[in-house]
Amino acid sequence: MGEIKKLGYFVNGSFKESKTDKYTDAYDPSTGEVIAKVPCCTPQEVEEAIQAAKDAFPGWSATPVKKRVQILYRVRELLYQHLDELTMSVAKENGKAWAEAEGDVLKAIEGTEQAISAPSLMMGESLMDASKGYDTVSYRQPLGVFAGIIPFNFPAMIPMGWMTPICIACGNTIVLKAATFTPQTCMRIAELYKEAGLPDGVINIVTCSRHEAEIFLSHPDVKGITFVGSTSVGKHIYATAASNGKRVQALCEAKNHALVLEDTPIERTAAGIINASFGCAGERCMALPVAVVQESIADELVNAIVEKAKALKVGPAYDRTSGMGPVINAKHKESVINWINKGIEEGAQLVLDGRDLVVEGYENGFYVGPTILDHVKPGMTVGDREIFGPVLCIKRVKDFEEGLAVMNANPFANGSVIFTQNGHYAREFVSRTDGGMVGVNVGIPVPIGMFPFNGHKQSFFGDLHTLGKDGYRFYTERKVVTTRWFDEEEKKVKTVSTWDGTI
Repeated sequence: MGEIKKLGYFVNGSFKESKTDKYTDAYDPSTGEVIAKVPCCTPQEVEEAIQAAKDAFPGWSATPVKKRVQILYRVRELLYQHLDELTMSVAKENGKAWAEAEGDVLKAIEGTEQAISAPSLMMGESLMDASKGYDTVSYRQPLGVFAGIIPFNFPAMIPMGWMTPICIACGNTIVLKAATFTPQTCMRIAELYKEAGLPDGVINIVTCSRHEAEIFLSHPDVKGITFVGSTSVGKHIYATAASNGKRVQALCEAKNHALVLEDTPIERTAAGIINASFGCAGERCMALPVAVVQESIADELVNAIVEKAKALKVGPAYDRTSGMGPVINAKHKESVINWINKGIEEGAQLVLDGRDLVVEGYENGFYVGPTILDHVKPGMTVGDREIFGPVLCIKRVKDFEEGLAVMNANPFANGSVIFTQNGHYAREFVSRTDGGMVGVNVGIPVPIGMFPFNGHKQSFFGDLHTLGKDGYRFYTERKVVTTRWFDEEEKKVKTVSTWDGTI
């Protein structure tokens, strides 16, 4: 048993001990051991963090954008210098296999690099002589305090790649509600921001329950919310915050499907599905939990997937030979197993069972092995609802049209994939799929940070997505200025007509 840390909350550039009497255990999923006591910050402490961000906003927003991004340059270098430390932090508190944990940190670096482009992407537009003698220019300006509500599954990327860099590069300040199960990586990166020279109060971090987080949704000083989590909570946040005049990005659940046509190379496709389905133990909203397979190749493909899944080494996250780590905690392990049982009850065929997996030397870890359910039919909830674990469902279809219809019937539309060598079907798929992020022979079609993370349907609520140009539009508001200057003759005119906006 290692040291159990008692965590604080981060406000005005330093950590403070909470006055709460409510603490939650955070675990090392690989061993099942408690590694931290995480405070449920009081409403007053959440208010304190918002006030700190509000107080920091005038000075930070008045800092020229070129100087703001100079700090992000230094943050990028510090993230690389501490890459192994941060990778270990993600592996330790989240359970991702080492390579996946490193990828989590690298995606935070990617978001930081993208935010360094703020001087260009915040540029407005202008038109000389919009009307005779009138010049019009538009500017993008920061709004104030934003709140970020973070899930457990990407402790580095989501708070410090998606939310913080663009938000503060645009001149805003932020209060992050870190995930109670995985707050330590986020907090450590906040220390690196301070080391890079970020003024106190620009980033603040609290941990709390949904009850205290409700403060963000109605607080007059919070201008917008970025949320990542379940659809039910996302709908509530979107409706409540929007009714209080706030901007909202709510990134929610997914049940991504891949359509596999009979002309696809079996072994290569099976390898792509394995990586997409079981990477990060299935705990990601861009996982691939459903393969919709053309009947003519279904048996062959399923056999290939099963063999590759059996060869996948499941083990502790910080063992660099592990191909898949544990799920986040005992409660979530129970939930995943219950979903597997539900699938069997509904009539799916269990062709690979990961429920009883035990890792030698780590018997108390929260492990679920790769699990495959075949012959999943329409109406089976296991094939339609998000499980958030290493469970792959196989749906068999006759042809492209039936497969596309099965996929588009799902209420979620984060991502969708087609595996084929047929250009016509690939083009039809790209045009007609409901998925907001589409892969053609790409199992996890997450775009690089220059493009938005673009979920559709019940996977997203809001108008502007995170990252890409959408991110800059979300974290700024447009101001349009029309100017006229008079020459000497015009100054003598006593009556001056006003511009009516027409040309």
